[in-house]
Amino acid sequence: MVEVRWTPQAAEDLHSIVEFIARDSSQYARLLVVDIFQAVERIAAFPQSGRIVPELDDPIVREVILGNYRLVYRLKDASLELLTIYHGARLLDPSKLG
Repeated sequence: MVEVRWTPQAAEDLHSIVEFIARDSSQYARLLVVDIFQAVERIAAFPQSGRIVPELDDPIVREVILGNYRLVYRLKDASLELLTIYHGARLLDPSKLG
């Protein structure tokens, strides 16, 4: 299992998503947080399992789809950085990837 580092952008994304969902349902917001953290644990155990982000075509930048959300991360030596979490219907903004 590799070390996972959350970038400020990814933490802010999660906070914004949860805040938005909680307006309608705090229960679904909590469930999404659990799902995201479980997905991050799976990524940490199997970092190569995510697909290469098609917009970038860079093998070190990968993503996992979780429902409507894309969890984008970058592989580093013995760790990975969670770069951003965003809704799949939105266009990827490469400037948010650091």
